[in-house]
Amino acid sequence: MTGRVLVVTGTSTGVGKTVATAALAATATGHVTVVKPAQTGIADGEPGDAEVVHRLSGCAVQEYTALDDPLAPDTAARLRGVRIPPIAEYADRIRVLADFHDLVVVEGAGGLLVRLDTEGGTLLDLAAELADTLPPGSVDVVVVTAAGLGTLNHTELTVGALRARGLEPAGLVIGSWPDEPGLAETCNRDDLPRVSGLPLLATIPAGAGALERDAFRAAAPGWFA
Repeated sequence: MTGRVLVVTGTSTGVGKTVATAALAATATGHVTVVKPAQTGIADGEPGDAEVVHRLSGCAVQEYTALDDPLAPDTAARLRGVRIPPIAEYADRIRVLADFHDLVVVEGAGGLLVRLDTEGGTLLDLAAELADTLPPGSVDVVVVTAAGLGTLNHTELTVGALRARGLEPAGLVIGSWPDEPGLAETCNRDDLPRVSGLPLLATIPAGAGALERDAFRAAAPGWFA
């Protein structure tokens, strides 16, 4: 039986998507694997997102495409004159994983419309391709959003783009909740579900990505509603 696929997108870069992906993987049941279709910025010596997810969650991870420059994947590939796989190839590999896992978590790069290949394919295209070719109800999308000013607009735009392709997100995750939230953050936490029509699934505290694995896995269930 084909397992579920959970696509994790962000409203922008830097909203806490990787730590949210680790938390979603760490709290899932069954045989879980995490896929990062495209990782950029590997030449700067920092650990890639897949490595961070594995360190925090302990789950198996796969990274399909790695590019040197800290740019959008298609831009980084064009800059170096290298070929990267098209969306259809990523989808094929994820479908195979879904045959052998209870859950495959797919972490995007940046926001929903960041191009993952040099043919114009985006994470939205990948999610739609998976939803069209896997059994009904087996593909979900979670939107990771920021806490501060601007997040309502960015979240509504992202959710609207998903719905325009027939994809109803499962819910929202605030990727980094400050230790001392201000008025904007406090109001946004209430307003995000109202303006998006989606449940707030989790609120992840700032700094969670610095925890050791055991502490992260122990704390993660408490971040979810």
